[in-house]
Amino acid sequence: MTQAQQNKTEGKGILVVTPGKAGRTNCWSCGDMRAAHFCVQCGKVQPPAPVDYFTFFGLPYKLNLDTAKLEREFYDLSRHLHPDINAIKSDREQEWALQQSSHLNDAYRTLKDPILRTEYLLRLQGVQLEEQSKAATEEARLTGKAKKQVVPPDLLEEVFELNMELEEMRMNRKMGENDRTLERHLQDARKKFGSKHESMMQDLSASWNAWDALVERAEKGDEVLEEDRLAARDKMVDVLNRRNYLRNLLRDIDEVLEGA
Repeated sequence: MTQAQQNKTEGKGILVVTPGKAGRTNCWSCGDMRAAHFCVQCGKVQPPAPVDYFTFFGLPYKLNLDTAKLEREFYDLSRHLHPDINAIKSDREQEWALQQSSHLNDAYRTLKDPILRTEYLLRLQGVQLEEQSKAATEEARLTGKAKKQVVPPDLLEEVFELNMELEEMRMNRKMGENDRTLERHLQDARKKFGSKHESMMQDLSASWNAWDALVERAEKGDEVLEEDRLAARDKMVDVLNRRNYLRNLLRDIDEVLEGA
């Protein structure tokens, strides 16, 4: 069982602890104390361990990451784990190298992107934003009904009016008509909601800081209340949901304007 799994089992919440590094054990080949993914003595690739992406890089479950350092670590590990480099080794080592390299690429691709990184950490917390979206899409496909999206309360009135204008523009297109005033309204709405969408990154950054502060408290041995952990987690969920909603709204505006 990984450290993350153990913490989750114990109900501590992996968000506020440092994951166990993919530990140093004896190399299967030379018996020396090896690094997590390869032996520092003989260079042999080691059997892959079932760890999450943070643990793979030996990182705490924080969201403010040094991406430059992450990139350097990625390329350093790539030099040791890439299957082509291990092509002359045994079939077993080549398979290990392939698995390790694949996991490395997935981990790096996820952790270097701030949105993917946040969504991944939330999945470790049991929040499946992507799966929820897929489920809603599948339900809409099967029932023929429009995909339901929850409108953020503070945008409700603006979005209602905007959707009316979008529908009017679609009808105009079907009838071959062109309403320049309506088109300008939509262009203005595009700028306004685009600005709101960009500002979500500031809100997300603030939620990262709150989360990371809990991690640091736990690392110091201070008590972290479960209600604080859940509040920090739920804030990130709220910001991502709002950001995703605005992204989809901007996509709808762009589709209508491109056809105008």
